[in-house]
Amino acid sequence: MRRPAHACIAAAVLLAVLPAAAAAQAARGPERPNVVLIITDDVGYGDFGPYGVTDIRTPNVDRLAREGVKLTDFYAAPVCTPTRASLITGRYQQRVGLEVALPSAGPRDRGLLPTGRSLPQLLKKNGYATGLIGKWHLGWKPEFGPNEHGFDYFFGFKSGAIDFYTHEAASGLDDLFENTTPVHVDGYMTDLITARAARFIEQHASEPFFLDVAYNAAHWPFQPPDHYSKARAVAFEGPMDSPTRTRKDYAAMLERADAGVGQILQTLAKLGLERSTLVIFTNDNGGEWLSRNTPLSNRKGTLWEGGIRVPAIFRWPGRLPAGRTSAQPGIFMDLTASILAATNTPVPPDARLEGINLLPILAGQAVPVERTLFWRTQTQKAVRRGDWKLLVQGNAAYLFNLPVDVGEHNDLARERVDLIRALWPLIDAWEADVDAERTALGGR
Repeated sequence: MRRPAHACIAAAVLLAVLPAAAAAQAARGPERPNVVLIITDDVGYGDFGPYGVTDIRTPNVDRLAREGVKLTDFYAAPVCTPTRASLITGRYQQRVGLEVALPSAGPRDRGLLPTGRSLPQLLKKNGYATGLIGKWHLGWKPEFGPNEHGFDYFFGFKSGAIDFYTHEAASGLDDLFENTTPVHVDGYMTDLITARAARFIEQHASEPFFLDVAYNAAHWPFQPPDHYSKARAVAFEGPMDSPTRTRKDYAAMLERADAGVGQILQTLAKLGLERSTLVIFTNDNGGEWLSRNTPLSNRKGTLWEGGIRVPAIFRWPGRLPAGRTSAQPGIFMDLTASILAATNTPVPPDARLEGINLLPILAGQAVPVERTLFWRTQTQKAVRRGDWKLLVQGNAAYLFNLPVDVGEHNDLARERVDLIRALWPLIDAWEADVDAERTALGGR
């Protein structure tokens, strides 16, 4: 079968780069690993093979789970901008005033201002080449852009969603950039992200690098590969649209992203970088209406588990066990702390990271720890402490024991009033804390 052009890597380039990469890996040692963070978009918790999907083929994500550690209790924010803000800052997104998705159309005067202590900035100061390929969604203006936050290289888009073929945002404006320059590049967006990610790895194989691969699959517009259809200039595609998009369209989009994961892994292998590279795979929030969030309840935009619990897999050959599953609760801020710890990157005290380094726990070198984690939307609030989760909507309180009721079907509020009385004040105290600290970093 003929491979697409974007999947081919010139043999001459590989032969030239491979010796240098191997030498650099030997000199670097385990204390200077590369990090490749792969994030999909709006994909359901149950939409990957390791999490139970049967109608979508994800052999490359399946491989990551076989060769690494799969987390069952990993969390994001309920929508994409807040999740990405917590990753870049390593702190709750409420502290920077970015707890809703930034609009792709309308005013564009908000975003995340740089501080000098963001994840990519700290890695860059530590001698890492840093790249973001794909979705940013933390501000449109140049002062909010990826390069200002410490990414040496950016290729992608700044809005929440774009046409996969024309690369226009819902506003109708072109939204494809290389660093700070608008560019026009033909191709399906998922394939462009994969090709640029592979190129970045090739170009930086002889030095430590951090690469954030932020796919927009399978976010709407639901445009499958190899079959162009003009995206609708709307803020959402739902079941009442005509013609209605299908699960088959969604599956094709996700399978192409999985193929991209495979090409990235193949590039690392060909360059001899597998054992010196920590690969993390995850998703930015719960799935949409075409997604499979099973066994969780509800979907993106809510604080039910289906809105905030996401797949997460860590692979680091020789440093993390293969084929292991961990129920250690984690959250996106933990990625920040874990990456900085893995790379031995100095963290200034004023960074005040709120995540934890998960790697010792995933490696079996430390025991799992109980966590207290918080979320908030405009209509809901939630806290998880240990096994228990309190979800508050208005004056209604719902209480769930997650290990035995991950689908949140059995509300125990009337049986455990004592727990509600213990957990609700924790939310109040957390809200008071993050709101008091909210800064101008949200562009306000």
